[in-house]
Amino acid sequence: MAERLFAKILVANRGEIACRVIASARRLGIASVAVHSEADADALHVRLADEAVCIGGAAPAESYLRIDRIVEAAQATGAEAVHPGYGFLSENPAFVEALEAAGITFIGPSAEAIRAMGLKGAAKALMEEAGVPVVPGYHGTNQEPEHLAAEARRIGYPVLLKAVAGGGGKGMRRVDGPEGFAQALASARAEASAAFGNPDMLVEKYIRDPRHVEVQIFGDGRRALHLYERDCSLQRRHQKVIEEAPAPGISPETRAAMTEAAVRAAEAIGYRGAGTVEFIADGSDGLRPDGFWFMEMNTRLQVEHPVTEAVTGIDLVEWQILVAAGAGLPLEQEQIQLDGHAVEARLYAEDPAAGFLPATGRLARLAFPEGLRVDTGVREGDEISPHYDPMIAKLIAHGPSREAAFQRLHAGLRDVELAGTVTNLGFLQALCSDPQVRAAALDTGLIERRAEALCQLPALAPAALAWAAMVALDLSGPPAPRRGFTLWAPLCHLVRLAVEGEEHEVRLCLGDGRHEAHVGGEVIALDWRAGAWWTGAKRAPAWHREGDQVTLFGGAPRRIEILRPGAEAAEAQGGDVILAPMPGLLRALRANAGDRVAAGQPLAILEAMKMEHALSAPRDGVIAEILQPEGAQVDAGAALIRLTPEEEGQS
Repeated sequence: MAERLFAKILVANRGEIACRVIASARRLGIASVAVHSEADADALHVRLADEAVCIGGAAPAESYLRIDRIVEAAQATGAEAVHPGYGFLSENPAFVEALEAAGITFIGPSAEAIRAMGLKGAAKALMEEAGVPVVPGYHGTNQEPEHLAAEARRIGYPVLLKAVAGGGGKGMRRVDGPEGFAQALASARAEASAAFGNPDMLVEKYIRDPRHVEVQIFGDGRRALHLYERDCSLQRRHQKVIEEAPAPGISPETRAAMTEAAVRAAEAIGYRGAGTVEFIADGSDGLRPDGFWFMEMNTRLQVEHPVTEAVTGIDLVEWQILVAAGAGLPLEQEQIQLDGHAVEARLYAEDPAAGFLPATGRLARLAFPEGLRVDTGVREGDEISPHYDPMIAKLIAHGPSREAAFQRLHAGLRDVELAGTVTNLGFLQALCSDPQVRAAALDTGLIERRAEALCQLPALAPAALAWAAMVALDLSGPPAPRRGFTLWAPLCHLVRLAVEGEEHEVRLCLGDGRHEAHVGGEVIALDWRAGAWWTGAKRAPAWHREGDQVTLFGGAPRRIEILRPGAEAAEAQGGDVILAPMPGLLRALRANAGDRVAAGQPLAILEAMKMEHALSAPRDGVIAEILQPEGAQVDAGAALIRLTPEEEGQS
């Protein structure tokens, strides 16, 4: 144990990880300083910290990526150390050096260790020297497109293009043949330049049945130990969706080989603090001691660290702070034991049905069930900003077995109450109950192969529509005396509802403590008993109403529109105008006025929420008008390009 802990630390991050670090600091009796952008002035991490400093505008380049302003904030508040969280400046060696020059401790590895692992090509060469198995590929400095294409042919398709300075799936493209190489390279380079300021690429052999298994390591600058492995194979576009620990189906021999390789990797660079060594494994014949290869080392805390904390009982942030303060490793390797199984799901504001397009909006309702660990940086009433990653929360379940952990996570996801923005909650529920996932038949392509089924919301049951009609008529509370008058018949109301553009009619006939709803030829009984409304054997679901929008919970949240007399269900947008699906930067235009275009042809690139999104022509036609200039910052729903039918454009 260090003789003296820090009295005050600054957290150079935002969102759930900032809240997470502040919580561990408070348990250690350490005061915390939050930094925030102008957009985050009322954010949860600001509310939780002891002090807070505004460091600039909403865009990360104006605030969370400003080294000078963060150093100034630490000096002004008397913070002795800075925790970087993950993302932003967490793996920036210049940030480490700037803090050290100011006499402030960086809670993480040295600048030299970050540099050693920051460029993937150099890192792989270093790992080969350390005896760590490496994926076949090209990691050289010749970045000419012709040379990279030749290396891809030598390695053999399919290959994976990866940004040398990248992470989080950005600047990464799979290429299945030479005909798609040039376009994939250009796209990956553009995304890498925007995200990391470095367009350089490496080329690796793509493993056809890959599993992503990573080892949590921890070092004190002299020696290192491991905290077992995590399986992160359930990915979408190279971004993790569900993570678990330990890896299912791993043998003691494979675990020993993998963890020993990870410790060698950490000790080869004199690593200090928490880090993750990521491996790609060939899962075609199970996890084998000779069937895994080094991909990269993340020189920071990972998003998925809570599953490791759950199965080891260790607070990794606390360890980071202790080691940065001068303590040695708090435990010996043999003292770290596995306890059960843990699984984490990342809840995002995004639309799975629209290709997982990030979403914005106000969290009109946000409540999490008991029984899960929930790491979040938002609360009910907060806005999901277009400037930052749209993650709402991480939900972590722990149980004595993998099946128990998944069962608890699935039940917890079902009980989340979330309204105000579209989310991936239904997708996560489907993924948790998917037969292949529950059987641990995992690989990194599972979500892509099963995306259509996983993203398909089930049809809304007549009972749910009946209950929505009750909410629409303000009848969700205890029964009250009937209002109105009919002769020799029950009092009935006709309620029109719309679900995803499809209109439904519910005829609700009221009785004393028992109502009947007529929905599409079915009759649903609604009974008041035991202090609640019931539809048959099921209690009516929890709900949230805002204006004419009703959201039903107890599964994938479903938004139902109450149609007023004379109103029609909203019709889908026509195909004449291409709209911005979210706020963002119009990074590039791929067509000009007067050009003939084909359905599916990329016409523009919108950069939003750290990702590039290609906007394509909805049909064949002619570009009639470009409505926004390249480089424009546009709002959601802004008209970007107008099409006309080809014959009209020729006249």
